[in-house]
Amino acid sequence: MSNDEGYLELLHELLEPLGSIRMRKMFGGHGVYCEGLFIAIVIDGQLYLKVDELTRPAFVAAGCEPFIYTSKGRSAPMSYWNVPEEALDSAEQIQPWAQRAIAAALRKPAAKASRRRK
Repeated sequence: MSNDEGYLELLHELLEPLGSIRMRKMFGGHGVYCEGLFIAIVIDGQLYLKVDELTRPAFVAAGCEPFIYTSKGRSAPMSYWNVPEEALDSAEQIQPWAQRAIAAALRKPAAKASRRRK
């Protein structure tokens, strides 16, 4: 599925119960913000949610995969992972996954701030 307006509208509807959702074009796709937090990307019609060391195990256990960024012949996994297909069936099913992304996004500034103090 492409990053068409219908797919983006569906994602907006699914995520909206979590807070104010905003989508913005970037990275050849779209960035997804919840209450101003950058929580996801949509690339090639695929939703990838923010993960960190605390949330990654749930994504791995569900068989999810990271977004792989490729440039100049090099590939690198990013800290954004897809969700199980059934998670996109309803707002209730996507919420636990999106809440993990929100938690990971909230922890990220703390990690940067602690590195600056060293």
